[in-house]
Amino acid sequence: MIRSMTGFGAAEGLVGTTRVAVELRSVNHRFFNPSLKLSSDLSKWEPEVREALRKRISRGHVTLTARTVRDAVDVASINETRFAEYAARLKELRDRHGLGGEVDVATVLRMPDVIHGATEEQDGTVEELLLIVEGAIAALGRMREAEGARLAEVLRERIAVIEDAVGRIAVRAPERVVAQRDRLRENVKVLAEGIAVDEQRLAQEIAILADRLDVGEELDRFASHITAFRDALAVKDGDAIGKRLGFLLQELLREANTTGSKANDATIQKDVLLVKEELERIREQVENLE
Repeated sequence: MIRSMTGFGAAEGLVGTTRVAVELRSVNHRFFNPSLKLSSDLSKWEPEVREALRKRISRGHVTLTARTVRDAVDVASINETRFAEYAARLKELRDRHGLGGEVDVATVLRMPDVIHGATEEQDGTVEELLLIVEGAIAALGRMREAEGARLAEVLRERIAVIEDAVGRIAVRAPERVVAQRDRLRENVKVLAEGIAVDEQRLAQEIAILADRLDVGEELDRFASHITAFRDALAVKDGDAIGKRLGFLLQELLREANTTGSKANDATIQKDVLLVKEELERIREQVENLE
């Protein structure tokens, strides 16, 4: 399945009595590169979460954020009895020692045991957390597959443009050889100025020229690589194909460079340049595929 390496997924659920929210974001990367941000009460399960990601995601820089979701009333509570005791005691000390100033709320709140934060102890299990992580991974996977399908369609359009250009080169290549042969004969005729020319030697030179200009092998390999590229895009399941498509692009670029160096023809050079431009556009898209 063709998947983009860019995506987002989120899921929520209960770990024990605490609601936990997990978010996943991914962008392109040559390898699997996870970055985990777990709240303090969940951090003890970081190895298990990392392994769950590794099993389901093969490539990409993946950022996972897991946090506990608490009601506002659960975040902190104030012990009003102790607050009143501290306030009265501070005022008493101020008056007894003749100190100035007022006893403000902030001062009293900083006294020990006035504010009680929500407990950080996690009463759930790692299996409950991993279930939420799997939900986020599934949501991320759906987005990556949808984006991958769109990218695959773009790649099919671009490879079709390349195939058309290669077809034009295949038509022009033998015409170019004939034109070069005729030009060589004409140049020899002009330079000889009526002197008899060794036709056998001229035929040998023409054969050498034709061999030097021949791009038949390059065109055959072009066709083979284009077919392999399309076959890879058609795969419905199996390993990620981003690296395979990247390899095929390198091979296609090699054939384009060789064809261009042999061309010695403006028409062919124009199509070779077009092929290289399309390969660069394809490369930019393939870099986003898993």
